[in-house]
Amino acid sequence: MTNHLDQLRVLMICAHPDEPDMYAGGLAALYAERGHRVKFLSLTNGDAGHFSLPKQEVAARRKQEARLAAQRLGIDAYEVLDHSDGMLEPSLALRHEVLRHIRAYEPDVLVTFHPEGGNSPDNRYTGKIVSDAVPYAGLPQYMPDPDAPYLKKKLLVLLMPDMSLHNDYRPDVAIDVSSVIEKKLLACDAHATTFYELIPWFKGTLDQVPVAWEDRKRYLLDNWPTTFYASPRMRTALEQAYGSVRAGEVRYAEGFEIARYSFKPDAEQLKRYIPMLGEG
Repeated sequence: MTNHLDQLRVLMICAHPDEPDMYAGGLAALYAERGHRVKFLSLTNGDAGHFSLPKQEVAARRKQEARLAAQRLGIDAYEVLDHSDGMLEPSLALRHEVLRHIRAYEPDVLVTFHPEGGNSPDNRYTGKIVSDAVPYAGLPQYMPDPDAPYLKKKLLVLLMPDMSLHNDYRPDVAIDVSSVIEKKLLACDAHATTFYELIPWFKGTLDQVPVAWEDRKRYLLDNWPTTFYASPRMRTALEQAYGSVRAGEVRYAEGFEIARYSFKPDAEQLKRYIPMLGEG
């Protein structure tokens, strides 16, 4: 376990339940294994994420799936807000709501979406809302709240590309998640409404969804390769962290950009914020 003085707090903010798991579940599991605190926050309840079930039932199921995913990753919490899926807007009210969550959790590292990219409006607006909230997180006179005081620490903000951005980003940081890929796959497996119901329905392949875990593991890897495998776009960042030989051997990885509104760490500070970088 990590010494209390060295314990980091990591907050991952996404638009829908299942996205932190897909895009940063490996990083989350690595933090948790080292004794750091990790929380996922979904700004919507994902209630549009089914092809036949009533929205209220879908939202309830997705919250249950999120709790199971958190257990499988070993993280502290997976909070799902009750905003409807597909209805996010970058409003002042939502900025303030997100700001309160950031201040209340007091993260050292925040992971979220890009504010300028991605096909999903919910994902774009999540990135926009967070980018608008973070600059105010450390201002004492902006929304003073004794239950969520202003941040007194430097905040590293990492941006993760959703699936629509995988061909358009150049990660500053890439993490080998091979040692925890089973946990990440199990977390995605918990989100059955997404991986085994809605998306197969879109593709017309509902009858091809397997039942046994080993078959489901292969199904996830085959159908969402950009979510799990190291890509050529990560190569430079992997080489910086692990060296050229080891980088070529990394099979499963996650890549992140450092947000332009983030604290800009030097190499030593980056290792402090992401202690598993270069390990393994």
